Amino acid sequence: MLKKIVFYGILPLFFISCSQKEKENKVIFLEEISPETKVFQAIGLLGDSLFTEIDSALQQNQINKLGEAENLYGEDPSLENLIWIGRREGYLGRYDLAIRTFSKAAKQYPDSFEALRHRGHRFISIREFDRAVDDFLKAAELMENLPLQIEADGMPNKLNIPLSNGQFNVWYHLGLAYYLKNDWEKALEAYQNCLEVSDNDDLIVATLDWYYMTLVKMGKTKEAQSLIKAVNTNMTIVENDAYFKRILMYKGQLKPEDLMDVDAATEDQKLQYVTQGYGLGNYYLSKGDTVKAKSIFENVISSGYWSAFGYIASEMELARLNNE
Repeated sequence: MLKKIVFYGILPLFFISCSQKEKENKVIFLEEISPETKVFQAIGLLGDSLFTEIDSALQQNQINKLGEAENLYGEDPSLENLIWIGRREGYLGRYDLAIRTFSKAAKQYPDSFEALRHRGHRFISIREFDRAVDDFLKAAELMENLPLQIEADGMPNKLNIPLSNGQFNVWYHLGLAYYLKNDWEKALEAYQNCLEVSDNDDLIVATLDWYYMTLVKMGKTKEAQSLIKAVNTNMTIVENDAYFKRILMYKGQLKPEDLMDVDAATEDQKLQYVTQGYGLGNYYLSKGDTVKAKSIFENVISSGYWSAFGYIASEMELARLNNE
C-alpha cells in the first residue's frame, strides 16, 4: 500500500515538473507585440522620446517570422533559437523585448559570447552606450581564440550570402559604442581589432569607414588618408555600398553631392540615406563647415529612422554642436 502511495505521489510531481519545463521553453513574447500601438523605447541624445510603432500591414512578414522563431524555440530551447527570437524582436523595433530575450540567453549560456554581442547592439539602439561597452568587452573575452563564426543574416543581402562573422560584430559595435561616447582612443583600438577579422570587402569598407572617421576626429588626417589608399573601385561590394561610397568621397573619387542621390521616401533606401547623410555631414564638419554639417545632420534626424547608426551619430554631433 505504501509503495502505491509513493508511486502515485511521485507521478503528479513528474507531470508538474514536465509541465513547468514546457512552460519555461514556451515563449509567448509575440503576444506582447501590439501593432499600431506606440511603445516607448528610449530617450534620444537630443532629449526627445523615441517610440516604436509596428505597422501590421508593412511588417506582417516579420511578425510571422517572430512567431516561427518562438515555435522553434518551444520545440528546441537552444541558444541559437533563443537568440533568433531576440533578433526578430529587434527587427520589429521592440528593443525592450529583444534586450530581455538576450538577457535570458546570457543568463542561461554564460560561457557564450553571442547573446552579449546582440544585447550590446540593442543597448546602442536605445542609447545605453556604457552598458553596450560592458557587453562587448565581456563578449571579447569569451570569444578569444575561437575560430571565426559566420553569422546568419536575418535580412539577407541580394546574393543571400552571409558576409559577417560574430567576432567582427563584437569589435565593430564596440568601436561604434566608444565612437558615440567620443572616446576616440578606445574606438580606434576596437577598429584595429575589427580590421583583423574583416575577411571580405564588405566588412573591410565598413570597418575602414569608421576607422577613418575616428582618426579624423583625433586630428590624424594624414594617417586617415593613408588608411584608405587600398580601397578601389575593383572591390566586390555586396551590401555595404554606403560605406564604400563614403570612402570614395574621402579619396576625392566621388563628389559630396553624389552621396545623397538616394530616394529617402523609399523604405529600403531610407537606411542608405541616413548612413550617407551622417558621412557627408561629418565630412563637412571635418572641413570646418559647421553650418552645412548641421543642416545635413538635421535632415538625417528628420528621416525618423532613429535606430540607424547614422541617425544616432547625427544626434551625437548635433548635441555636441548645440553645447558649443
